[in-house]
Amino acid sequence: MNCHFEIAAGSIAGKEHGRTGKNNQDACSIQCLDQIVIAVVCDGCGSASHSEVGAQLGARMMVTVLSQMLETQANECGEERFWRQVQEMLLQRLDKLVFDLGGDRQQIIQDYLLFTIVGVLLTPTITMVFTFGDGTIVLNGQPLPLPTFANNAPPYLAYGLMQPELLRIEPTQLQFQIQAQLPTQAVQSLLIGSDGVQDLIAAAECPLPGKTEWVGDLAQFWRDDRYFRNPDQIRRRLTLMNREVIKPNWQTQQVHRESGLLPDDTTLVVIRRSPTSTIEQ
Repeated sequence: MNCHFEIAAGSIAGKEHGRTGKNNQDACSIQCLDQIVIAVVCDGCGSASHSEVGAQLGARMMVTVLSQMLETQANECGEERFWRQVQEMLLQRLDKLVFDLGGDRQQIIQDYLLFTIVGVLLTPTITMVFTFGDGTIVLNGQPLPLPTFANNAPPYLAYGLMQPELLRIEPTQLQFQIQAQLPTQAVQSLLIGSDGVQDLIAAAECPLPGKTEWVGDLAQFWRDDRYFRNPDQIRRRLTLMNREVIKPNWQTQQVHRESGLLPDDTTLVVIRRSPTSTIEQ
């Protein structure tokens, strides 16, 4: 399977997080098995004090749980019960972590473990794109419409560990949502990302700070070979978009400042079919 697809990824902290001294609260994890690709992007709650911890742990846990489930239940990944079991296993692991950390249970969850999930499971026969909360998905060049949430407050997986009376969320939102399910042979390109990718899309026709070159549209990330030749190229490109440039004007004795274009943490994973790939029918 790995010879059929190429994968690239990158992540940077948003301009606003840099201004306030916060860490990048996004995380991604990718696992390429013999016949399966799993990729996950997690976005920590912006108002939580240490949500980058949960995002990093959550991305890795999600990939690990899915790979373990697929060892025995690969043929059931298209069924609702498969994803219920994935959610139960994740919550069990998070619950143990909360217990081990000690202290006030609700506070630990709110400070460390609130993160959204957007991911893809790609097998030889079926590809599934899933979310828990918000994010960005572009499948074969077409953005998938994802739900929006009032006050920018999406549901988080770890809400399943909290007292129900503290939540004002529909129970149907507290479960994995399958956003796309299709034969793998129909997949040409797929991008998953945090909601910060929306700022990247909006900046397509803006010049890079300090340059005349435009940012360019999102398609560059699955069309341009350079992103797959160099594993750090996406991060470098995002960094160019988000740098601050200061230019002095000696005649007017003024300083011109160009700010970065990505206010929110921005993380994306791109999967594309290899140009020479063929999949057996």
